[in-house]
Amino acid sequence: MNYRHSFHAGNSADVVKHSLLITLVRALQQKPGALTLIDTHSGCGLYDLGGEQAQRTGEAAQGVLCAFSDANPLLDDYRAAVRAVNDGAEPRLYPGSPRFLAQLLRPQDVLILNEKHPEDVQALRAAMRDTPAAVHQRDAYELWLAMVPPRTPRGVVVVDPPYEQTDERERVTATLAAAHRKWAHGVTVIWYPLKGRATHQQWKGRLRKLGIPKFLSVEHWLYDGDQPGIYNGAGLFIVNPPYAFTQALPSLLEALRAALAPDGHRGALTADWLGG
Repeated sequence: MNYRHSFHAGNSADVVKHSLLITLVRALQQKPGALTLIDTHSGCGLYDLGGEQAQRTGEAAQGVLCAFSDANPLLDDYRAAVRAVNDGAEPRLYPGSPRFLAQLLRPQDVLILNEKHPEDVQALRAAMRDTPAAVHQRDAYELWLAMVPPRTPRGVVVVDPPYEQTDERERVTATLAAAHRKWAHGVTVIWYPLKGRATHQQWKGRLRKLGIPKFLSVEHWLYDGDQPGIYNGAGLFIVNPPYAFTQALPSLLEALRAALAPDGHRGALTADWLGG
């Protein structure tokens, strides 16, 4: 599967991912110690929902536009972050993870971004020019390992590949194992698309064998059964989620599920522990 950010900006997966990222980082910020936020596959940083690529899929209509039509106050922080890149107006531009993370920075926090694609990294640098982010152009998995443990006492690594390489899941698995050996208490968030339940369960089985104790899986299946050949949803693996985040998660997931349920399909938005 090739999942380029620009084609899918503002879709249901983005709404879930970015709502959870906001909640996760703010849970960690309940303590005053500095955080390093690392995004290994940053993309362009900012996307035009009226542009050709976003319009080709039209996925924002079932994502950010649904969230903006919903009244649940649990989504207020997400909507405010989107409005912040639109001068307070309804969404015309959509912030990628780098812009969401930049909005969450406190003076003591550090933001490190990475994008290997030559055109995308130029767009990323332009999109982040008014922020203190450091932007790298390196292999994502090499950077992931090189940056952990961070210099600050705590940190979060966000891994959001396009899954265009056939070995992407194997590289995620191997790098996670190596990174966890270096930084066992670190928080890691891994995004992934969902196509078929059987294949996905095999990957979860391989990840479970890593023996990582606090390993949460959040999955948003758009349909009650697999729809062959199409995008069926997305999920997040979260290593070492903080307690305040896990306490807030059930209510947030229910709010997201209600806002994003496709017409005629209830789907499921669930969280379960892979490790112990």
